[in-house]
Amino acid sequence: MFYEIPVARPWTPGKEQQAYKDVVEQVKRGDQVGFHSVWTVEHHFLEEFSHCSNPEVLYGHLAAVTSNIRLGYGVRLMPQPYNHPVRTAESVAVLDLLSDGRVEFGTGRSATRAELEGFGIHPNDTRSMWQEALKMTLGAMTSDEFSFDGKYWQMPTRRVLPKPIQDPHPPVWAATSSDGGHRLMGELGLGLLSFSVGTPPEELGRRIGIYREGIAACQEPIGKFINNRAASFTMVNVAETDAQAVDQAGPSFEWYPKHGAQLIGSVAQWLRQMEEELGTYDYLGSTADHVEDGSIDHLTMDYLLDTNACVCGDPDRAIEMFRAYEATGCDVVFCLFNPYDVAHEDVMQTIELMGQHVIPAFE
Repeated sequence: MFYEIPVARPWTPGKEQQAYKDVVEQVKRGDQVGFHSVWTVEHHFLEEFSHCSNPEVLYGHLAAVTSNIRLGYGVRLMPQPYNHPVRTAESVAVLDLLSDGRVEFGTGRSATRAELEGFGIHPNDTRSMWQEALKMTLGAMTSDEFSFDGKYWQMPTRRVLPKPIQDPHPPVWAATSSDGGHRLMGELGLGLLSFSVGTPPEELGRRIGIYREGIAACQEPIGKFINNRAASFTMVNVAETDAQAVDQAGPSFEWYPKHGAQLIGSVAQWLRQMEEELGTYDYLGSTADHVEDGSIDHLTMDYLLDTNACVCGDPDRAIEMFRAYEATGCDVVFCLFNPYDVAHEDVMQTIELMGQHVIPAFE
C-alpha cells in the first residue's frame, strides 16, 4: 500500500481530515487482508498532489491500529535542513519499538523545486547530503556512543537513544529514478525504490538490471547488511469489471503522472534558468522537455493500459498485470490506490478484491 494523500480542490471544511481518516481505515483493512507493507511519502508544499508532510505521526497511529503490516518510510527526506540525521535515527527507533519491529526505512533526497527552494536547498547538493545523512543516521542508530564530523553535520560523542528493536537496524531503502542512481543504490547495498510512475514493466526491468549490477559490485554496504530487494510503484484500481475499474480511476490515473511530471520537471527548468548543469538531476531534463512541448499529454489512460504501466481492471486482469511486474525481478510492488480523487469506497473495493483474489495468487 502506497500513499501520497492528495486532497483535490475544492478544499471544503474537513476534507483534509477526512483524507487522513480514509487512509487509516484503508490501512486497517489492508492489514487484515494480507498486504505486506504500507508506505507514505514525505512531501511539502505540493498542494492537491500530496498533503502528507509529517508522516511519522501517521506511522505512529498506524502502528497502534494494525498488527502485521510493515510500516515504510517512502521516503524520509535526508538533505539539510529537512530532517537532522539524529532526529531521523530517533524517529525510526521509536516507531520500530512501538510497532514491534515492523519498520522499513526508506530514504531519499527530494526532486521538486517547490520543496528544495522552499527549504533553501541547492539541487546539486542533495545527493552528497543524502549520503552523508544516511551514514550518520545509521551510525547513530547502531553505535553505543557515536560522534560525527562531516561536511554538513557534526556532533560530539553522544548516545543517541532509543535503539530500534530490529538488530542491527531496520532494512534500509533508497529512492531513485535515474540509471546512475539505480547502480549507486546497489553499490551501497541499499534496497531499491525505483520511483517512476507510468513506466512500462519492460523499462522497469532494464532499471532493475542496472541495480542488480550494482549489488553484485557492492564491497562495503553503507548499512550493517545488504538489502538486495527491489521495489517499484504503480497506480492500482481493481473492480468487478474492467470497465468499472477504468471508470472509477481513469481521470485520476491520467492526472497524476502529468502533474507529477510538472513538479519534478521544475527542478531541471530551475537549474536551466540559473544557467547551471543539471548534475545528478540530468534525467529530469527530458521530463521538463516533455512538459514544455506538450508531449506529456500522451500519457493517456489508453497508453497506460496498453503498456501495462498501471494495474486497472477486474481481479484476473490485475493478476495478469502484476505478473508483468513480477517478471521484471521486482520484489515488492507499491500500490498507489488514490493518485488524485478516487473515491474512498472504490479504494476499499480494490483492497477487498486484492485480498480475496490477487494477493493469494502470489503467495
